[in-house]
Amino acid sequence: MASTLALLALLQLALFSSVTCKKVCSRPPITDGIDELALKRVYEAGEAVTLSCEQGYTPSTLNPRRITCTATGEWTQSDLACSACSSSRVMTGNFGVLRDLFLLIHNKTISMDLFIRYVMLGANESRCLPDGNWSNPPPLCKAVNCPLPKPPMGGKIVHNKAITGNTVQYGHSWTYECNPPKAPSHERGSCMADGTATEPPVCQGTPCPIPTGIPNGFITFAVMRKHGYKEKVKYGCVDHYVLDGDAEIQCQNTGNWSSKPVCRAPCTVGIKRGRIFYNSQKLWIADLKPNRVLHGEHVAFYCLNKADRCGYPVASTCRDGNLPIPECFEEPGKIEYNIRAKTLPSEIEMCASPPPASSTSPA
Repeated sequence: MASTLALLALLQLALFSSVTCKKVCSRPPITDGIDELALKRVYEAGEAVTLSCEQGYTPSTLNPRRITCTATGEWTQSDLACSACSSSRVMTGNFGVLRDLFLLIHNKTISMDLFIRYVMLGANESRCLPDGNWSNPPPLCKAVNCPLPKPPMGGKIVHNKAITGNTVQYGHSWTYECNPPKAPSHERGSCMADGTATEPPVCQGTPCPIPTGIPNGFITFAVMRKHGYKEKVKYGCVDHYVLDGDAEIQCQNTGNWSSKPVCRAPCTVGIKRGRIFYNSQKLWIADLKPNRVLHGEHVAFYCLNKADRCGYPVASTCRDGNLPIPECFEEPGKIEYNIRAKTLPSEIEMCASPPPASSTSPA
């Protein structure tokens, strides 16, 4: 009897142990800078995790940072702390003129710029390393001045802003001018980072040749001669041609003219029957007199949406004598045009939207 009771007690104990819930650990608690991407949400008792710091953060200890999930559902203690690089260590450059510091949270990159009157000696970027140090020391900001620039022989200097004293600061610039009709070999100068000013140019007599005409255009003066530096010539176009480019060209210090304009040709609307939309009017092609569209102007042709039996306009642009006809446009025959004109795409109901398969650009 005693042995039977002992067996029953053992069976009850085994049954109780089999249905008792096993303790687990949730994701371990972390502090700022600890890498949490590889951590699971649940761990079983006995599982261990090695904690690490994110890139740009420095661990407080070099010993293994392992923690273990205990049978009570709690983690063992961790003394790991992750610290970032200190931004104050890169803000100690001289003169206190470091500007526009950009701190990117993850890779801890700081870029440095200077006011225009200083030059930078040293690296212009420093990166936070895994050991908590910066890759480069702070640069030095050195103020630079140049002696007053010398004017060219037979010319003068025009400064961008007023100057005082006998020096100019780094970045200050000016323009060289020569007495007409001569031109400077170079027009601009400045105070450079090495503390020197641009050498003055040579004033040279380099006239531009007699200007030539342009097709379908003319020069707006009658005297044909060579021209000096910065002298200008103006062009125009004959009737119905459009000037494309600057109307005036200027004689440059190289002895060459700046780029001449071009006269662009008008277009003819190349259909015999149909209706168009031009110059804010809906016109039958026979009423377009003369049949001429200027360069850059737009003409809309009417196409048919065969699925919905509605019309829609498609725009085309005159480009130097060429006005493309949209592929969707179908010129009507004589009978359809003269007798059933009301059935043309331009006369029926307009589509709410163009056909989705249309390859043209609706107006």
